[in-house]
Amino acid sequence: MTALAGTPRHEVRPTDQPPEGASSPDAKPIVSFAPRRRGKAPAHLADLDLPARKSALKDLGLPAFRADQLSRHYFDRFTADPEQMTDVPASMRDAVASVLPPLVERVVTQRADGGTTLKDLWRLFDGATVESVLMRYPQRTTLCVSSQAGCGMACPFCATGQMGLTRNLSTAEIIDQVRQAQLACREGELSGGPGRLSNVVFMGMGEPLANYKAVIGALHRLINPSPEGFGMSARSITVSTVGLVPAIDKLAREGLAVTLAVSLHAPDDDLRDELIPVNSRWKVGELLDAARRYFLATGRRVSIEYALIKDMNDQVRRAKLLADELNARGRGWAHVNPIPLNPTPGTIWTASTRRAQDAFVATLRDNGISTSIRDTRGSDIDGACGQLATAVKDSLRSAEPNTSGRKQGTR
Repeated sequence: MTALAGTPRHEVRPTDQPPEGASSPDAKPIVSFAPRRRGKAPAHLADLDLPARKSALKDLGLPAFRADQLSRHYFDRFTADPEQMTDVPASMRDAVASVLPPLVERVVTQRADGGTTLKDLWRLFDGATVESVLMRYPQRTTLCVSSQAGCGMACPFCATGQMGLTRNLSTAEIIDQVRQAQLACREGELSGGPGRLSNVVFMGMGEPLANYKAVIGALHRLINPSPEGFGMSARSITVSTVGLVPAIDKLAREGLAVTLAVSLHAPDDDLRDELIPVNSRWKVGELLDAARRYFLATGRRVSIEYALIKDMNDQVRRAKLLADELNARGRGWAHVNPIPLNPTPGTIWTASTRRAQDAFVATLRDNGISTSIRDTRGSDIDGACGQLATAVKDSLRSAEPNTSGRKQGTR
């Protein structure tokens, strides 16, 4: 095994313990691209580009110029309630309401980090739930959005991955998470007073590139200027992926120049096959080749996300291998973000020691790799994606009347 500072270390494998949240000890990760539900969210203004909005309003008997007006209410003023649109005639508001149906309903909000982090659980039209996290930093305010209810990638360390994929979100369901965050910033719900949302990262529930069409629509709404969208900078938007290689190449051809974040977590196929099940389809080399092509096509440096897991992927030899794999494809095209996990006693999915983390980072930097430790948030709440939804679901289940004739907690 690898030695760290001369001391042999036992290597933990993902298969040493059932997947996070698994219901049986012999559970195995199963990748799925097929949602359990196929119902569509209500049609919404934010699903459409501006010409399509004008056409939809004409079909309702409303003049086309109202599309610009409603779009500015939604994307500039963050208003979706026709009753608050005083420049819309009362006689039109029922028709307007039909293209601005409610999409997300807040179930619960958790506050952390002195009020600079807000984690929301949202209920969708069909009862599915998703999470978003709004985080204020000294120089920016970032929203982490969900693109799917659940996830089909089945990564064994991820609470969302163990939920399975319920369904894809619509473009508007993604964008309405952003509108709610814009409103929260403006209204001063974060500590520090009113502000503005500056960054959006697709790192919430779901694999964004597995919901490609809706995510591309959401990117256009984020980037395009008002009245088309929010007018955010493409450089302030990040799309993550566990490694859907064809979709990475497709995204590179979109010309959007958003940042690509690759959730790598292991530089070798031997470990990554178990840690990221989709690696059995697209290997590490194929994934890093696609990431490099993305950099060449867009000029945007790729982020390599690497969750440091104690005695599993945090060895110096793996840091050296990661550096070698990146340098073999050129210099300066990727930036590594090691991510400290929250300490979790009694599970293999726990934080690296500070000594191991420092050695890992030093090895990357000594080999010319730009590296910075990710600032983690929400350690005092259910911080990881899927944990809040699972906690709320479990609390509701435990509150239900027991009609089985058995005591709760027995079999």
